[in-house]
Amino acid sequence: MLKVDALCTDYTDAHGRLVHAVQEVSFEVGTGKLFTLLGPSGCGKTTTLRSIAGLERPQAGTIAVDGTVVYSSAQGVFVAPNKRSFGMVFQSYAIWPHMNVFQNAAFPLEVGSRRMTKQAIREKVMRVLHTVGLEELAGREATDLSGGQQQRLALARALAMEPRLLLLDEPLSNLDAKLRERMRFELKRLQHELGLTTVYVTHDQYEALALSHEIAVMNAGRIVQIGTPRDIYERPRDKFVADFVGSTNFIEGTVVASENCAHRYRMQTALGVLLAESASRLTSGDHALLSVRPEDIALTLNVPAGDNVCTGIVRAIVFLGEFLDFQIEAGGQMLLVRCHPTVEVVAGQTVYLQLSPEKCIVVTEPTSRWK
Repeated sequence: MLKVDALCTDYTDAHGRLVHAVQEVSFEVGTGKLFTLLGPSGCGKTTTLRSIAGLERPQAGTIAVDGTVVYSSAQGVFVAPNKRSFGMVFQSYAIWPHMNVFQNAAFPLEVGSRRMTKQAIREKVMRVLHTVGLEELAGREATDLSGGQQQRLALARALAMEPRLLLLDEPLSNLDAKLRERMRFELKRLQHELGLTTVYVTHDQYEALALSHEIAVMNAGRIVQIGTPRDIYERPRDKFVADFVGSTNFIEGTVVASENCAHRYRMQTALGVLLAESASRLTSGDHALLSVRPEDIALTLNVPAGDNVCTGIVRAIVFLGEFLDFQIEAGGQMLLVRCHPTVEVVAGQTVYLQLSPEKCIVVTEPTSRWK
């Protein structure tokens, strides 16, 4: 449905310096899928979205929707934003304060290129307001809405246009934590029910994991990994992805030998010999960096059977309601271990740790840099 190929977008900053905001970005989004651009501030994700919308003019690359090219540096094509028929919801919502709820949602239809009767506009607007749960508030002033209601109004205004593509730029970032969590479910429901092809921009890893069919993690203007939420979380390719998406422990090691099963290696580390998995082929003597999530380390008081076992001393315990976080010193380094709150361990106690071999993942050092 959407195809972005070798997109490059530059701009000049306040000091007159050229910034390569987006570098060789390529991805595809299937019809009815929600694709997320995830990364820290300044990584290029919003510039990529604005380039797709036509609000930024890239220097190179191609953007096509349903086979129709809306931007191509090679062909000299640049379709104006208002001709692309995309819906966009910004972080600020951009609600018009002098209009009520109905008028806000109806405005794009009233000024659009398609001529519609007042009755047709009313029917379409009331239908989308019903979809987002604002039908009964159609006559309310937009300024009297809560943050969550304003967010839904901005979404309704975008949906009223029946966009070929929906672009969402940090739409939940201004909401409080509980409302943001509720709106994640609401967005996922609407996207699924309406079959909207959506590109979503966020720096919130949990938002990306909860909403997406696929995620592109960005760093320094480039995409460093694309995959399903489970792939990104469980199989990060490099240190940046492992560190940015969720919490993790990094353990340095040296390859001792390969195991019989594919991509599994025996590593010498400060914790002892560990079994780990690598997507790329390694040879004996190679340096390796392991990533293991806190929840993939089992904590016991007795020696467990199996591989990847070491001892450690509990240095700190943090109660977080649904789980406990332990800081455990093992092999001269501090590990974060996450357990069910029923685990009864005290600070200073010696414990046994078992790291799940299939969850010990070899990652590479990041190679993306600003140029």
